Amino acid sequence: MLALTRKKGESIMIGDDVEVTVISIRGDHVRLGIKAPRNVPVHRQEVFDQIAASNKEAVTQLDMSRIADMLKLPT
Repeated sequence: MLALTRKKGESIMIGDDVEVTVISIRGDHVRLGIKAPRNVPVHRQEVFDQIAASNKEAVTQLDMSRIADMLKLPT
């Protein structure tokens, strides 16, 4: 992990297209602004984890459905 120190109003660049700016600092809370192209998803970690779990569950259900279809005997 890369650890950087930034002050309010300062930014970091991720690649050529993503800019992360420190908007405010209050106690142990830091508010960040993120500029990214529309095609780049930006999520809080907990939301990203929920999306990943939901996608994994959907794939598992789809795989089970396909296996059930393959096991059906012709009538």
